Amino acid sequence: MFIDTHTHIYTPEFDADRNEVVARAVEAGAVALLLPNIDEASIRPMLDLCEAHSGLCRPMMGLHPTELPPDPWPLLRRMEQLLAEPGHPYVAVGEVGVDLYWDASRREEQMKVLAHQAGWAVRFGLPLMVHTRAAHREVVEVLRPLARQLTGVFHCFGGTADEAAELLDTFPGFALGIGGVLTFKKSALPAILQQRVPLSRIVVETDAPYLAPTPHRGQRNEPCYLPLVISKLAETYSQPVAAVERQLLDNTHRLFGTPLYI
Repeated sequence: MFIDTHTHIYTPEFDADRNEVVARAVEAGAVALLLPNIDEASIRPMLDLCEAHSGLCRPMMGLHPTELPPDPWPLLRRMEQLLAEPGHPYVAVGEVGVDLYWDASRREEQMKVLAHQAGWAVRFGLPLMVHTRAAHREVVEVLRPLARQLTGVFHCFGGTADEAAELLDTFPGFALGIGGVLTFKKSALPAILQQRVPLSRIVVETDAPYLAPTPHRGQRNEPCYLPLVISKLAETYSQPVAAVERQLLDNTHRLFGTPLYI
């Protein structure tokens, strides 16, 4: 059994076969699929998928750093209202973060938006799903003041061993999200995990449709491929697959603090 902690199967890449993708995920062992929001347009498709598969798909609410409108604050107010509704379905604040890989022109604004959404996580008692690309120092700077109040995932971790150690030491309530990159032939991740990251601080994810694991690299990713990542983790930590699966489920439930499947 596994939980995909980060998958975007509500996006147009899955319009032609979304139900089949969900069925393949369940057949492969998925017991929950956690769906980070991206922007305003993604809210309705994400919620429609969660309503269609209410025992399996769980939504998050947040604004992705590369999807900021020219003025993000009206949308952020609407998102905060959704999180403030009693009985809302959201299991985390996400996908949030800082991404300076292609464009650093809105660096300060991205950092302010991340700080604002981190405040939601504290206010509503939800974990954060954090996107970091070419922005390790900025994310640490923004989140450090709340480090002891926050839980969450540093999604799609791809940093150095020192960065992994800094994140885990600074943010004791966080795990690293590990996906298909772990399986790539020249990936440094297996050695980094062995050196610096206990298995108890890892959750698994696909980031579908992106970053499909070997032997599907370059193709559309989907949750049914996640056992390939779990198998590579078992190899990396020299543990049986079943033991790794149990640990990952325990880690995920500890971080999200709520039953994620029935």
